[in-house]
This record gives sequence, C-alpha cells and structure tokens, in this order.
Amino acid sequence: MDYEPPTALPRDLLNDAEMLVALEAHDFGTVFRLARKRAGVSYSKIASECDIKPERVGTLARGRGRISSFDKIVRIADALRLPGHTVGLAPRPWEVEGGQCLLEGPSAQNGDQVRRRTFVGNASITSLAVAVPKLTERDTPRRIDTPAVEALRERAARLRRLDDVLGGADTYRVYLGEYQHTKSLLRTATCAEAAERGLLSVLAEQAQQAGWAAFDAGWGPDAVSLYKESHAAAKEAGDRNLAGNALAFIAYQAIADDRSGAVQIAARSCDTISTSTPSGVQALFHERRAWACAVAGLKHETETALASAYTALDEATSGEQQPDWAAWVDRTELDIMSGRCWTELRRPLRAVPVLEDALSRYDDAHARDKALYMSWLAAAYLTAGEVEQAGVVTARALDLAAGVASVRPKQRLAPVLAQLRQHRDVATVRGALERAGA
Repeated sequence: MDYEPPTALPRDLLNDAEMLVALEAHDFGTVFRLARKRAGVSYSKIASECDIKPERVGTLARGRGRISSFDKIVRIADALRLPGHTVGLAPRPWEVEGGQCLLEGPSAQNGDQVRRRTFVGNASITSLAVAVPKLTERDTPRRIDTPAVEALRERAARLRRLDDVLGGADTYRVYLGEYQHTKSLLRTATCAEAAERGLLSVLAEQAQQAGWAAFDAGWGPDAVSLYKESHAAAKEAGDRNLAGNALAFIAYQAIADDRSGAVQIAARSCDTISTSTPSGVQALFHERRAWACAVAGLKHETETALASAYTALDEATSGEQQPDWAAWVDRTELDIMSGRCWTELRRPLRAVPVLEDALSRYDDAHARDKALYMSWLAAAYLTAGEVEQAGVVTARALDLAAGVASVRPKQRLAPVLAQLRQHRDVATVRGALERAGA
C-alpha cells in the first residue's frame, strides 16, 4: 500500500471555502492553521513532513512570511495531500489511479460560489488537459542529449501559441507543468555540459512563460518568483538574451509599484544587448524600456527608446533567425506600444492615429490583447475630449474581453469606465456602461 502521510488532510477540509481560497493564493500559513484547527494536525508533524523548521510553520500560521519556492510547494502538496490543481500544479502521482483522478476538481463542487473565477480557470484547464493528451504526464529519460533539448524547446514554442487565444488563468498550470518537468530533468537526468546548458536555457524560457501566465491571471507574487528563477537559470546557461528578457518581464510587472525602479531594471535589460542579439529581441527590450519610461513620465527617454526599437526592426537582415519567444515583435506590435506610450504621456494627437492604424491590422482572434490595446485608444480619446468615440471603443473592448481568463483587460478598462460615468448622457457611453454592468 502506498505511504499515507500523517499530515494528509480530510476531504471535507480540502473542499472548505476558506481552505480553497488559501490554497489558490498560496497562503500556506492559513492552510497550516486550518489543518491544526480543523483536522488536529500539529505544527510539529507539518514541519517534519514538509521539511520546514517548526518555528517557521508557527510564524507562517500567524500570518507572517510566505512560501514561494515551487519545490517547497510540491513538498507541502504531497505531505498534506493537496490536489495539484488547488495549488497550480499538475496532478500528483498519488492522485491518479488507473488514469482516473482520485479527488474531484473544483468543477464538481456544485453550488459553491467561492472565487468563481478560480473555478472557471480550473475547469478550463481540465478541458485543455483532455484536448492535449499527456501534457503533463511524461516519462523522465535517464539521459538528455542536444536533440532532446531542442525537442523540448520546440514543444515550448508550440505551447506558447495557447497564449494567443487563452488567458493566463487557463494556461498557467500547463506552462507551470512544463517548467516543473524540465526542472525534474535537471535533477535526475544525465547530460553532457552543452546539453545541460541547453536544458537550463529551456527552463528559463518555460519559467518566463509560466510567469507571464501568472501575471496575466493576477497572481503577481508567483510571476515575480518565476521571473527571478528564469533570470538565474538563464545566467547559469550563459544565455544573455533570455537573461535580458527576464529583466524586461520583471520591469514590466514592477511598473505598478515602483516606476523609477522599473526604469532601472528595463535599462539593465537593454544593457544585455550585444552585436549578436537578434533584431526582434533588441526591439523587445527597447520597447519595454520605452513603456517603463512613459509610465514614469519621461518623455525624452520614451522617445529615444522607441526610436531604438524601430531602428532594430528596420536594420533586421533578411533570413535572420529570431527566437520564438520574441517572434511576435513586429511593426504592428511596436506601433501599438508607441500609441500606448503616447497615451500614458497624454499626447492623444500622436497616440490616436498610430493606435487606430495598428488596431485595424490586429486580428480579433487575439481578443485579450486587442481589448487591452483598445483600452489605451479609449483613454487617448478621453484625453482629447472625444467622449463619444471613447464610448464606442470601450464598448468594443468590453465585447472582446468577455469570457477571457485574464484580469488585465478589466483592470485597464476600470479607470476608463470611471471617467465615462461622468458622461452617461452620451448614447455611446451609456451603451458601454450597460455592457460593463452586464
């Protein structure tokens, strides 16, 4: 019989509303507190099974500190028998018996209205796992060579296409499962030095994709942790481009809390550029720096960074190979970033034409991104005093954002809607506000 840890939590506690919220937030202090209060599991047993110091368990249970290491989260999940989906992991080996999951996912909890967005995200990922067989359950080879590394990189490129049409709450567990699988290979497989560097590079790439999905879903601390792990892996692999991209991701997320710090981190990202850096990667780093500068109100620095991004694209040589993770950076994307920057700098006469033109070329299939970009167009119209047109664009953005498992479109549209409420006498504005209410 398989080992059953003394800290395994009962089914009714795992389905408890407070427990589910704590698990999704990776609030393991609350998880430990509930385990002792509701299931009689002592902190000393939790410490022993989870390989955490007893005083640390007590500190966490009192609401101080946080666990963000994915290796530690896996250890806690196995010790407390937490179903993988509740903490953003693939199904654990002990969950599956004869191909059937032993514990029900959130979609089976009829009538429970706790954190409905979480349940939608988990239900979506369950459907996705069925659609993509063996997505997270694969054999672990004993030896990894360079062709095997390239096969993993190609797999990461294929899975990245999911982000074109799905939000982060739908894709996070897929990308995290890939990252964890590669991390397991690094621990257990044998490989030559070149293959090990390649595997570290793939790990950095996967961590960035998982971090982006976490950010898109609104799980900021998890995103930051993954970006930092990506940066460390990229540096160990000697991959300057991925190390620079990890910094660009960190800067992009830091903008909300520390604008000057984000500008500095974005500058460090650009410092990784060398003569061998592909043009698309250069453009990506420069446009992220431009965005950080725009949000910080640095007009001259924004203009300089945008010019550098355009120059990088213009000087691209025919047949130049771009890494897949930067292949999406083209003239249209750069035009959109330019419009976003000029909107932030309250220069609507520069923002509106470039956004209108670029968005006319942007496919509605990329609903999340197009909704986001249209929010800046609506904001630019408001700055210009074109309230009626702002209402039209906002309504269109709301239509595109409907049903997308991402928090960002609604976050971006919230301040636009707040301004529009002052003009509810305008017909197009009323229409947008009605859509928002629905």
